[in-house]
Amino acid sequence: MPAKKPLPRKILDAPLAVAGKDGTREARLSDFAGRWLVLYFYPKDNTPGCTTEGRDFAALLPKFRKAGADVLGVSRDSARSHQNFCTKQDFGFELVSDAEETLCQAFDVIREKQLYGRKYIGIERSTYLLDPESRIAAQWRGVKVPGHAEAVLETLQSLRKETA
Repeated sequence: MPAKKPLPRKILDAPLAVAGKDGTREARLSDFAGRWLVLYFYPKDNTPGCTTEGRDFAALLPKFRKAGADVLGVSRDSARSHQNFCTKQDFGFELVSDAEETLCQAFDVIREKQLYGRKYIGIERSTYLLDPESRIAAQWRGVKVPGHAEAVLETLQSLRKETA
């Protein structure tokens, strides 16, 4: 099996607005090279499913960090919305404001969706696990929230054992 290629430089080096409880900063995916990275895409701040998903990742954050991984959430919400969401929910990780859909397009998570009979374009709940060389090690598309964070952690732990 051929080795997986790292993400393209233009994606790794794209400037990102990253927000957390302590404010907003500029970062790049390349800043996380050398560590595992959970990149989870979700539709909108302060909605029930997205809040539950964020809380689930936050509850497992010590285990993700022990396994050598960082966690980043990504949505099209503003950095200010993300900062408020992180503060309100006491997330211990940061959220990427992808208003211009740089990451959403790169990871192909923009989809036509339907809610109460109305069609719209939105983010398909998806998660990518990047290895320390910035290669996609695992992915989940069309995620159902219950048990998802645990499944990502189990996959991370399993992959780490395989590469140890």
